[in-house]
Parts: sequence; structure tokens; C-alpha cells
Amino acid sequence: MKKIIKPCGLHCIKINHLGVRFGEQVILEDVNLHIHCGSLNAIIGKNGAGKSTLIRAILDDIPHEGDIEFKDRENGGIRKLKIGYVPQIVNIEKNMPVSVYDLIASYSYRFPVFFKKKKSIQKEIAEALRVFEVEDLIDRQICKLSGGQLQRVMLAMAIMDEPNLLLLDEPVSGVDQNGMELFYRTMEYLKENFDLAIILISHDLDYVLKYADQVILLDQTIRKSGSAKEVFASQEFKQVFGAEELPGYVSGGKKPKRKAGGVLWD
Repeated sequence: MKKIIKPCGLHCIKINHLGVRFGEQVILEDVNLHIHCGSLNAIIGKNGAGKSTLIRAILDDIPHEGDIEFKDRENGGIRKLKIGYVPQIVNIEKNMPVSVYDLIASYSYRFPVFFKKKKSIQKEIAEALRVFEVEDLIDRQICKLSGGQLQRVMLAMAIMDEPNLLLLDEPVSGVDQNGMELFYRTMEYLKENFDLAIILISHDLDYVLKYADQVILLDQTIRKSGSAKEVFASQEFKQVFGAEELPGYVSGGKKPKRKAGGVLWD
């Protein structure tokens, strides 16, 4: 793990005219974004708006139009953009005999799981897990982790390669209010102390309002971007979601109550 660096706050990543088509069907069209390091950027939109497709296009997992510029220089040259990614769903076999150490070592270091542990690798993995307060899980089998624990392990793995951009596809789906607060406080810590930008897909508009630096309203293309209050109060938001979806406390009412239940982020 690298030393903690105060983010530069300068323009880092630019997405230019990104588009995705499946045959004759247009999924995304002319998406343009400026992403700054040290910022949390929330993508919101209805189901089918193209949010996960945008993440996959940024990852270069699917064919797409447009390009991504990375404006960070090192020793006079443009550095290559490094991306960390946590998917919405991680499928783990029920009796998978692999520990947290084995998973991260094999993925981040290409270190075979049947080899004896290397102290240097173990130390670096423990440091990454410590960021998310799960270093005690390093020897725990993956199949025995709770949903919240697995999520935090995946986040630790995502930052092992010191990414410039962290992509999170609805990482707190099904998590309750206490877990949500812990997750977003951790995002605050990452964006304030690591030289990276975060793009997060979220349906939790109250947390988006509280924590996001930029909100991107997506509906095949970017309909509106800016602060949460600007986006939530816009005509584009009302056209996409309808006025009934507008958080009451944005327009002067009370904060809506959240349903009980879900899984703690622990």
C-alpha cells in the first residue's frame, strides 16, 4: 500500500462522447463527464437508464464509442489510468476453501493460493484490510463472511493496486441505515486521504445528498449534473423520476423515513 496522499483536487479524468449500442438499440449516447480526484461522483437514474452499462464501458468490458482521457503526469509523461472495481453482486461458492488472504494474494499479486504465505504480501494485504477495519478477517474463509464483511474485503482488494478511479456498482444494496452511514463515512475517508476519484451508482438519494460532490442524472445520456441540490431541484430530475421521488428535505419538507431491515455493513 502507498502512503496516504492528500488528493490534488485537479481535473483528472475526462470521458468524451461515450456511447454504447447493441445492434440497433442505443443504450448510451454522447456521455461526457469531468471527474476530479478526491471527489465522490454519484450516478442516479431509473432502472434501465444505462448506469451499469456505463461502468462496464469505462472498464472497457464492452464495445463502446468515445474515449477516456487521464490528465495526470508523472516524470513528464501521462500515466495510464488504473481502475479499481467492486461489482454489485459477488458470487461465492458455499464451501469455497479460500481465505481472504488467498483471494487478494491471487488476484492482486498473481500469487498461487497453494504456496506458503509471504510475509511482505501478508503485511500489505493487512494494511489494505485495516482501511476498512477488517484486518482480523485475513485468515477467514470467504464463504463464511457476511455480506457486509465481503463487501469491505472487496473494497480493500479494489484499492490494492492504488487506483486512480474507483468504480462501485450499487455496493450497499440491501444494507440498513447504520451500515449505510459507515459505508459513506469510509468513502469520505478514501476520497480525502487517497489520490483517487470515486464513481458510485446509488438509489439512496438521501445519502447522495449528504455525501456526493457531484451527482450525474443518467437516462441514456446525461440529463443533468452538478451538486445534489441542483440536480434534485431540476426539471430533468422531475421528468425522469416524477415529483413524488424528490426527497422532501430538499424542497423544505421532512426527511423521508427509511424502511427497517437489511444487512448491517459489518
